[in-house]
Amino acid sequence: MQLSTTSGNTPSNGQSSPTVSVVIPTLNEERNLPHVFAKLPDGIDEVIVVDGGSLDRTVAVARELRPDVVIVQQTRTGKGNALACGFAACTSDIIVMIDADGSTDPAEIPGFVAELVAGADFVKGSRFDKGGHSHDITPLRKLGNDGLNLVVNVLFGTRFTDLCYGYNAFWRRVVPTLALPDPTLPRPTDGSKLWGDGFEIETMINIRAAADGMRVGEVGSIEHARIHGQSNLNTFRDGFRVLRTIFSEYGRMRRQRRGGSRAGGVIVHQHPTATPAAAPPVRALNKVVNRPPVAGVTPAGDPRQHVAHLNRGLRRDDVGTRRTDDIKALQARATRED
Repeated sequence: MQLSTTSGNTPSNGQSSPTVSVVIPTLNEERNLPHVFAKLPDGIDEVIVVDGGSLDRTVAVARELRPDVVIVQQTRTGKGNALACGFAACTSDIIVMIDADGSTDPAEIPGFVAELVAGADFVKGSRFDKGGHSHDITPLRKLGNDGLNLVVNVLFGTRFTDLCYGYNAFWRRVVPTLALPDPTLPRPTDGSKLWGDGFEIETMINIRAAADGMRVGEVGSIEHARIHGQSNLNTFRDGFRVLRTIFSEYGRMRRQRRGGSRAGGVIVHQHPTATPAAAPPVRALNKVVNRPPVAGVTPAGDPRQHVAHLNRGLRRDDVGTRRTDDIKALQARATRED
């Protein structure tokens, strides 16, 4: 299927290449960050580490690895709140969300950016699309994921292949549409979480992007096992949480359609964006998982050139060879302490 970009899919910096921010939620990840930072492509413009009150040297290590890193302290608890805080701090055209445990591969970021430049509003990784794989998922979790995909695809008219994978990228301008809980709100006094502050965030934003009519694409992604530490995943608990999220979002979609309105969301830094001239449609995305888009316009030039700055010097099979001795030393120390 041929797609065209919307008028918003253009860099705000007046140049041919969009700027890219990477948001990384952390909690006691000092041993994993050296491995993750070593695989970040050279062209990344902004790295935002959102810390949830780490008791180790997570923040210090992040600053040692990348002196220009932006450190944000999340305002409540939960991965959803951490991501909302990180999104609100971003200043680039594109936002990429990855995990700090090494399970999502930063070397894949250029592929996500290429799909956004080619016409998508929102791109999610898929372990089960062409080129994807998981070194961590169990047969039981795979079965549950397939069932949840089926439920969402029937209810929302989508074609997701991997709903429960949190490697996503999108244009910063779509963040308000995702309507995440306001990071400035206080934490509930009863100790509970606001809806969207927990792990349900990953399912929520995938569904909201598609339900709102965004151009949503999937790209194959390889999931790795956590490098250090223990995962907090629980197959049954998290599966029921995702199922609850699906039906909650279905009810939200129906209410909004009846009311003819959409909720507001996180306020992010805004940059004026000029509307480009019309151009022929660009190539198709790997996979379009929502309804066919309305024709739009595309940035001038070859879309592949827009992400060339992210690919320069990147060798996926030789991690860390482009990095400084400080990063190598931190990686070695992390390995010795394991």
